[in-house]
Amino acid sequence: MDFLSTIFRQQSRQIGVMVPDVVVSEKHSDMLEITEHPVERQTTAGTGTVADHAYRRPSEVTMEVGFAGGGSLLDFTDTTAIGLTTPINPMSPKDVYAALLQIQQNRELLDVVTGKRTYNNMLIRSLEVTTDKTTENVLSATLTLREVILTSTSTIQVDKSDMATGANTSPVLNTGTKTPVEVKQDKSLLKAGFDFISG
Repeated sequence: MDFLSTIFRQQSRQIGVMVPDVVVSEKHSDMLEITEHPVERQTTAGTGTVADHAYRRPSEVTMEVGFAGGGSLLDFTDTTAIGLTTPINPMSPKDVYAALLQIQQNRELLDVVTGKRTYNNMLIRSLEVTTDKTTENVLSATLTLREVILTSTSTIQVDKSDMATGANTSPVLNTGTKTPVEVKQDKSLLKAGFDFISG
Protein backbone atom coordinates (compact mmCIF):
# COMPACT_ATOMS: atom_id res chain seq x y z
CA MET A 1 0.00 0.00 0.00
CA ASP A 2 1.44 3.37 -0.90
CA PHE A 3 1.29 6.55 1.15
CA LEU A 4 -1.37 8.38 -0.91
CA SER A 5 -3.79 5.45 -0.98
CA THR A 6 -3.46 5.25 2.81
CA ILE A 7 -4.38 8.92 3.21
CA PHE A 8 -7.26 9.00 0.73
CA ARG A 9 -8.70 5.57 1.41
CA GLN A 10 -12.43 5.82 2.13
CA GLN A 11 -13.98 3.01 4.15
CA SER A 12 -17.70 2.43 3.70
CA ARG A 13 -17.93 -0.81 5.73
CA GLN A 14 -17.74 -0.91 9.51
CA ILE A 15 -18.55 -3.40 12.29
CA GLY A 16 -18.70 -1.33 15.46
CA VAL A 17 -15.25 0.28 15.57
CA MET A 18 -13.69 -2.49 13.45
CA VAL A 19 -13.07 -1.58 9.81
CA PRO A 20 -12.42 -4.59 7.55
CA ASP A 21 -9.77 -4.25 4.87
CA VAL A 22 -11.92 -6.15 2.39
CA VAL A 23 -15.54 -7.24 2.24
CA VAL A 24 -16.04 -10.28 0.01
CA SER A 25 -19.82 -10.51 0.39
CA GLU A 26 -22.78 -9.20 2.36
CA LYS A 27 -26.07 -11.05 2.75
CA HIS A 28 -29.01 -9.11 4.18
CA SER A 29 -32.07 -10.83 5.64
CA ASP A 30 -35.33 -9.20 6.73
CA MET A 31 -38.30 -11.43 7.53
CA LEU A 32 -41.91 -10.91 8.54
CA GLU A 33 -43.51 -13.59 10.71
CA ILE A 34 -47.11 -14.13 9.61
CA THR A 35 -49.71 -16.13 11.52
CA GLU A 36 -51.29 -19.12 9.80
CA HIS A 37 -54.85 -18.74 11.06
CA PRO A 38 -57.39 -16.83 8.93
CA VAL A 39 -57.52 -13.05 9.28
CA GLU A 40 -60.76 -11.13 8.99
CA ARG A 41 -61.04 -9.12 5.78
CA GLN A 42 -60.60 -5.38 6.18
CA THR A 43 -63.91 -3.52 6.19
CA THR A 44 -64.73 -0.25 4.48
CA ALA A 45 -64.51 1.43 7.89
CA GLY A 46 -60.82 0.48 8.04
CA THR A 47 -61.08 -2.14 10.78
CA GLY A 48 -59.73 -5.66 10.56
CA THR A 49 -56.12 -4.88 9.62
CA VAL A 50 -53.45 -7.56 9.74
CA ALA A 51 -51.11 -5.58 12.02
CA ASP A 52 -51.80 -7.93 14.93
CA HIS A 53 -51.25 -11.00 12.77
CA ALA A 54 -47.75 -10.25 11.48
CA TYR A 55 -44.60 -9.03 13.18
CA ARG A 56 -41.11 -8.19 12.01
CA ARG A 57 -38.27 -10.55 12.88
CA PRO A 58 -34.89 -9.04 13.83
CA SER A 59 -32.80 -8.05 10.82
CA GLU A 60 -29.75 -10.16 10.11
CA VAL A 61 -26.66 -9.56 8.02
CA THR A 62 -23.90 -12.01 7.13
CA MET A 63 -20.58 -10.48 6.12
CA GLU A 64 -17.58 -12.30 4.71
CA VAL A 65 -14.69 -10.00 5.54
CA GLY A 66 -10.91 -9.94 5.60
CA PHE A 67 -8.54 -8.13 7.94
CA ALA A 68 -4.91 -7.72 6.96
CA GLY A 69 -2.14 -6.97 9.38
CA GLY A 70 -1.10 -3.38 9.98
CA GLY A 71 0.94 -3.06 6.83
CA SER A 72 3.68 -0.73 5.72
CA LEU A 73 2.88 2.85 4.76
CA LEU A 74 5.23 2.74 1.79
CA ASP A 75 5.52 0.04 -0.85
CA PHE A 76 9.30 0.32 -1.26
CA THR A 77 10.28 -0.02 2.41
CA ASP A 78 9.02 -1.72 5.57
CA THR A 79 7.92 1.03 7.97
CA THR A 80 6.49 -1.38 10.55
CA ALA A 81 10.00 -1.95 11.95
CA ILE A 82 10.11 1.66 13.15
CA GLY A 83 6.53 1.64 14.44
CA LEU A 84 4.73 3.23 11.48
CA THR A 85 1.70 1.22 10.39
CA THR A 86 -1.48 1.99 8.51
CA PRO A 87 -3.87 4.06 10.60
CA ILE A 88 -6.81 2.12 9.16
CA ASN A 89 -5.97 -1.11 10.97
CA PRO A 90 -2.81 -1.16 13.08
CA MET A 91 -3.80 -4.49 14.72
CA SER A 92 -2.53 -7.90 13.68
CA PRO A 93 -5.06 -10.50 12.42
CA LYS A 94 -4.67 -12.34 15.74
CA ASP A 95 -5.49 -9.15 17.66
CA VAL A 96 -8.52 -8.45 15.46
CA TYR A 97 -9.81 -11.99 16.02
CA ALA A 98 -9.37 -11.64 19.79
CA ALA A 99 -11.16 -8.27 19.71
CA LEU A 100 -14.10 -9.69 17.74
CA LEU A 101 -14.38 -12.63 20.16
CA GLN A 102 -14.33 -10.21 23.10
CA ILE A 103 -17.09 -8.10 21.51
CA GLN A 104 -19.19 -11.25 21.01
CA GLN A 105 -18.61 -12.55 24.55
CA ASN A 106 -19.40 -9.14 26.08
CA ARG A 107 -22.60 -8.97 24.02
CA GLU A 108 -21.79 -5.44 22.91
CA LEU A 109 -24.45 -3.75 20.77
CA LEU A 110 -22.85 -2.59 17.53
CA ASP A 111 -23.66 -0.22 14.72
CA VAL A 112 -22.90 -1.95 11.42
CA VAL A 113 -22.37 -0.04 8.18
CA THR A 114 -22.67 -2.00 4.93
CA GLY A 115 -22.79 -0.97 1.31
CA LYS A 116 -26.60 -1.08 1.24
CA ARG A 117 -27.71 0.12 4.69
CA THR A 118 -26.79 0.91 8.27
CA TYR A 119 -27.88 -1.33 11.15
CA ASN A 120 -28.20 -0.35 14.82
CA ASN A 121 -28.20 -2.52 17.97
CA MET A 122 -26.56 -5.56 16.38
CA LEU A 123 -24.96 -8.50 18.20
CA ILE A 124 -22.42 -10.90 16.72
CA ARG A 125 -24.46 -14.11 16.50
CA SER A 126 -21.73 -16.22 14.95
CA LEU A 127 -18.08 -15.71 14.09
CA GLU A 128 -16.44 -18.21 11.74
CA VAL A 129 -12.76 -17.95 10.89
CA THR A 130 -11.12 -19.88 8.07
CA THR A 131 -7.37 -20.41 7.98
CA ASP A 132 -5.69 -22.21 5.10
CA LYS A 133 -2.53 -21.78 3.04
CA THR A 134 -3.88 -18.66 1.34
CA THR A 135 -5.21 -17.00 4.51
CA GLU A 136 -2.46 -17.87 6.98
CA ASN A 137 -1.31 -14.27 7.49
CA VAL A 138 -4.70 -12.55 7.34
CA LEU A 139 -8.00 -12.91 9.17
CA SER A 140 -10.68 -14.30 6.87
CA ALA A 141 -13.93 -14.30 8.84
CA THR A 142 -17.64 -14.75 8.29
CA LEU A 143 -19.73 -12.76 10.76
CA THR A 144 -23.46 -13.16 11.23
CA LEU A 145 -24.95 -10.21 13.09
CA ARG A 146 -28.52 -10.04 14.36
CA GLU A 147 -30.51 -7.01 15.46
CA VAL A 148 -31.76 -6.68 19.03
CA ILE A 149 -35.17 -5.01 19.02
CA LEU A 150 -35.19 -2.71 22.05
CA THR A 151 -38.33 -1.48 23.74
CA SER A 152 -39.32 0.20 26.98
CA THR A 153 -42.30 -0.23 29.28
CA SER A 154 -44.52 2.75 30.01
CA THR A 155 -46.24 3.07 33.40
CA ILE A 156 -48.74 5.62 34.65
CA GLN A 157 -50.18 6.36 38.10
CA VAL A 158 -53.97 6.19 38.37
CA ASP A 159 -55.97 7.53 41.31
CA LYS A 160 -57.91 4.94 43.33
CA SER A 161 -61.16 6.77 42.64
CA ASP A 162 -60.65 6.15 38.90
CA MET A 163 -60.19 2.40 39.39
CA ALA A 164 -63.09 -0.03 39.14
CA THR A 165 -61.85 -1.96 42.18
CA GLY A 166 -59.64 0.62 43.86
CA ALA A 167 -59.44 -1.12 47.24
CA ASN A 168 -58.29 -4.38 45.65
CA THR A 169 -55.73 -2.86 43.30
CA SER A 170 -54.26 -0.21 45.60
CA PRO A 171 -50.74 -0.73 46.92
CA VAL A 172 -50.04 -2.15 50.36
CA LEU A 173 -49.82 0.58 52.99
CA ASN A 174 -47.83 0.56 56.22
CA THR A 175 -50.49 0.67 58.96
CA GLY A 176 -48.17 0.38 61.92
CA THR A 177 -47.41 -2.36 64.45
CA LYS A 178 -50.14 -4.90 65.18
CA THR A 179 -50.65 -6.68 68.49
CA PRO A 180 -51.57 -10.33 68.01
CA VAL A 181 -54.51 -11.73 69.98
CA GLU A 182 -54.35 -15.28 71.28
CA VAL A 183 -57.12 -17.52 69.94
CA LYS A 184 -58.84 -19.77 72.48
CA GLN A 185 -58.70 -23.46 71.76
CA ASP A 186 -62.43 -23.89 72.50
CA LYS A 187 -64.84 -25.67 70.27
CA SER A 188 -66.05 -24.07 67.13
CA LEU A 189 -69.56 -22.64 66.96
CA LEU A 190 -70.64 -25.48 64.71
CA LYS A 191 -69.31 -28.08 67.14
CA ALA A 192 -70.90 -26.26 70.10
CA GLY A 193 -74.25 -26.12 68.30
CA PHE A 194 -74.05 -29.81 67.40
CA ASP A 195 -73.21 -30.72 71.01
CA PHE A 196 -76.14 -28.58 72.26
CA ILE A 197 -78.65 -30.30 69.95
CA SER A 198 -77.40 -33.80 70.60
CA GLY A 199 -77.69 -33.16 74.25
